[in-house]
Amino acid sequence: MLYVASAHYGSPRWIEIQTSYLRKHISVPYQTWSSLEGIDPSYAVHFDRIVEQLGAHAGKLNHLAMEISQEADDDDLLMFLDGDAFPIADLMPFIGEGLAKAPLMAVRRAENVNEPQPHPCFCVTTVGTWRALPGDWCSGPTWLDARGKKGGDVGGNLLRRLELTNTPWVDVLRSNRKNLDPLYFGIYGDTIYHHGAGFRTGELSGVHRALAPAPLSRTRVPILRSAKRLANRARWRTWERAEQRRHLRQSELVFERIQRGDSDWLSEFL
Repeated sequence: MLYVASAHYGSPRWIEIQTSYLRKHISVPYQTWSSLEGIDPSYAVHFDRIVEQLGAHAGKLNHLAMEISQEADDDDLLMFLDGDAFPIADLMPFIGEGLAKAPLMAVRRAENVNEPQPHPCFCVTTVGTWRALPGDWCSGPTWLDARGKKGGDVGGNLLRRLELTNTPWVDVLRSNRKNLDPLYFGIYGDTIYHHGAGFRTGELSGVHRALAPAPLSRTRVPILRSAKRLANRARWRTWERAEQRRHLRQSELVFERIQRGDSDWLSEFL
């Protein structure tokens, strides 16, 4: 049995899209487990099991895995998906190939200033492996990113537990041929689509911020230093607002194409 854990929050917009793609691309018996915080309970009909939850996304995924583990066998498969992620190709050969190499496979967003940790937009392991680690999606440990700055995010605890137990894992990397955005609208391993920030409004990541305009050069004149700080702050805010608007426009356009069921929407990325 394959158990799919995916929490939805605030909006039902991805529910029917995600569940329809799961039906299309999973060829083995599976169950979908989810939560619907802030969503009309009528959408529960799209899932096999609804678990009442509150709190942060990582904690919800941990809770779903805990509940699944109470009835699943060790050799059952446990798959985590973000609410705005879904398979776009036959999933089981992809999973079989990955788990033949290591007991856990997950997206790694190397494009986001070389993030080192598994990301919950897609991760598959066995229930037994998740119990034994034990798995945990919360952030915690930090690392130095590609710019030499300290960072950390969801999946940090899972990365550390894999390291401490010497458990290998397969990182599933971005495979877009075309990129509308350096991070969002990503295809991973030619099999998983992740819209990115599908439940938030224009959030900027590390890779976006790395593309921000360079600050004005420093000066030793005190009054000019203050003026340049104000100018840099204004330039940053202007750029940030423009970038957020750009992402929101792109996000809506891509979402509308996916929602309409256009057979060629993936041509934007492949």
